Amino acid sequence: QAQLVESGGGQVQPGGSLRLTCTASGGSLNYYAMAWFRQAPEKEREFVAAIGINGRSSYIGEPVRDRFTISRDKTKDAVYLQMNLLKPEDTAMYYCAGRETYYSPNADLYNFWGQGTQVTVSS
Repeated sequence: QAQLVESGGGQVQPGGSLRLTCTASGGSLNYYAMAWFRQAPEKEREFVAAIGINGRSSYIGEPVRDRFTISRDKTKDAVYLQMNLLKPEDTAMYYCAGRETYYSPNADLYNFWGQGTQVTVSS
């Protein structure tokens, strides 16, 4: 089973952009539906975006639908979350997760998770 590794987090000013990357060590992402979730301090974990195994279908959570996109590159065995027009309320730890069948906004259905990457949006 792949171990997921997130990268690309950091601090950015409101209105800025970041691209998060999810890769795997000891395995491959290419056989899994993948998703991004986030969790801010003292808040519930929140679905952000998901993408199917073939990369042709995806689903973006309503709070970020007009600003974030998810994609994957099977040649690089990676999944990306492009975040634009970032707002302070986007501040959270962002996690990627995978599962063997179709994607879902339900975090409980995902079999494996990364350790997370922190995104902080502040001026």
